Amino acid sequence: MIPESPLDPGLRAAAQPGFTFPDTHAHLDMDEFDPDREDVLRRAAAAGVERILVPLDALSERSLRIGRDMASGRPSILLAAGVHPHLAKDWGPARIKVLEGLAREKDIVAVGEIGLDYHYDLSPRPDQRRVFADQLALADSLSLPVIIHSRLAAGDVLAAVDAAKFGRGGILHCFTEDAAFAAAMIDRGFWISFSGILTFPKAGDLRTVAAGIPLERLLIETDAPYLVPVPYRGSVKRNEPAFAAATLRLLAGLRGLDPAELAAAVRLGFARVTGRPEPSAAPPHPVGSPPGRVL
Repeated sequence: MIPESPLDPGLRAAAQPGFTFPDTHAHLDMDEFDPDREDVLRRAAAAGVERILVPLDALSERSLRIGRDMASGRPSILLAAGVHPHLAKDWGPARIKVLEGLAREKDIVAVGEIGLDYHYDLSPRPDQRRVFADQLALADSLSLPVIIHSRLAAGDVLAAVDAAKFGRGGILHCFTEDAAFAAAMIDRGFWISFSGILTFPKAGDLRTVAAGIPLERLLIETDAPYLVPVPYRGSVKRNEPAFAAATLRLLAGLRGLDPAELAAAVRLGFARVTGRPEPSAAPPHPVGSPPGRVL
């Protein structure tokens, strides 16, 4: 039996921020959410998460099906799709057709997540670079932004973006690198997104970087089911969008802002990068309740 909420009463209260904001990166298509995906969406709505961007695996029919089902009739769920650098060795021409079809049907707002991961090296680096370049070119042809994963690969990410003459911008997700890389990507039209890593005790250097990013280029994310933020870390094993406010509050504190002010900036930045306007001032459809559907 799935519990109503993984939070004890104290943490549940802390998850109700009194303002709304998007979770700009959550893998809600993954197996970890199969038992209680609808409950996760309801908790997100209750915690102020008005929109969620879900990056799908373009190599997986299952991922694409779950994503489409989740977004159907639910405008607060936005989708992206791409081939992660870990899976670059499996890229082929058929995936280009898949992504072209998704874009043509307006099922996706970005290509991603794509990029380079030199920490795990689960695909050979030449394959990673080739597939990253292919997907940058594809995104450009589809007039879409990209969601970039960069792990110990800042120089090669910049080189690839420049070589592609990619000018559509996007999101540098789960940022963990230095201020110079962030500034260079902002100059190339990107937003910098911070995850729960920002709340970790040993992330002091990253907090310094986050404090200096221009407000209009900041985003926040969970990267769920990974990277549970403090204060939930240790109490639950799986991250979910309802926990995103913890990262937002910490980031607001670093910058001397009211959390609601940062939330407003994040909402605007997310609307700009995705090309999807903020929900209207009228009460939006909750994340967890698509039109005409009883949950």
